[in-house]
Amino acid sequence: MHLIQYIDERGARAVAVTENGTTRRVEGVGSVYELAQMALKGIGGIGAAVAAQGLGDTLDKSALLAEGRLLAPIDHPDAAHLHVTGTGLTHLGSAATRDAMHKANGEKPAGELTDSMKMFRMGLENGKPKPGETGVQPEWFYKGNGHIVAHPGQPIPSPAFALDAGEEPEIAGIYLIDAEGQPRRLGFALANEFSDHVTERINYLYLAHSKLRACAFGPELRVGDLPSHIEGMSRIRRGGEVLWEKPFLSGEDNMSHTIANLEYHHFKYDLFRQPGDVHVHMFGTATLSFADGISTKPDDIFEIEESQFGLPLRNPVQIQAEKKVSVTGLY
Repeated sequence: MHLIQYIDERGARAVAVTENGTTRRVEGVGSVYELAQMALKGIGGIGAAVAAQGLGDTLDKSALLAEGRLLAPIDHPDAAHLHVTGTGLTHLGSAATRDAMHKANGEKPAGELTDSMKMFRMGLENGKPKPGETGVQPEWFYKGNGHIVAHPGQPIPSPAFALDAGEEPEIAGIYLIDAEGQPRRLGFALANEFSDHVTERINYLYLAHSKLRACAFGPELRVGDLPSHIEGMSRIRRGGEVLWEKPFLSGEDNMSHTIANLEYHHFKYDLFRQPGDVHVHMFGTATLSFADGISTKPDDIFEIEESQFGLPLRNPVQIQAEKKVSVTGLY
């Protein structure tokens, strides 16, 4: 089962579900958040809530995407209560580019492990604990809240001060915190974590700055568990031509951590278990165009696709105008 959010022909928000190759409107709801709240209050999960609401018209979701009417597959009525976070160095091979970047900056002599490689090895050794045991915590970062999310097909803005505007093809877990403060997983979606790799390369301590950028995820929310093997394609189009493309792998077969371990180390903090909040948590990648020497330009189009997640995620990159910021006293 896949869910989408979209704008209908009357300009109103709507939700649709895809099952067995057919996409139909879910009656009586304008958001996946609303549908998930119904699921929390009823018997059964998202599927039962969809069945209880009933299905309406059949839709062409590809046409909705082409017409710019698809929204991110979940949002929150108050954007400040949607948290976008992520983990890094979680995939087999993900440390190679980071390690080379830091050694090139002279952070460690040849033959000595960088902090990135040390953390990656920690994941290899104890990122997949046995059930009931706690594994090693991963690298973790904060990206922002619901205000940074670009809808499928819409431009991903890059600030004027950014030194790079690079894609990161990932899988994001989608969660809603229930009334008892427990995280409830709705499913997973394709994501473009979008980072400033040049800023990160200056010094590893700039990683936090490099992650404070916009992002996109969707277009579809795949309800249920994550497939153990995910093999998609990430590409950049420029002027109608493919500038760069490369496969990306995800799923636990290709990771140094289990999803459960990554979830535990995010939600162990009380801050991230506030009832009603939504979390979009990105699980990392080992594939970057930046690692192949690609520098994006305005209007380049990022494209991330994997058949198990439905429609591809496409977004052009847009450079924002410089914004003057001044701090004044209010006293």
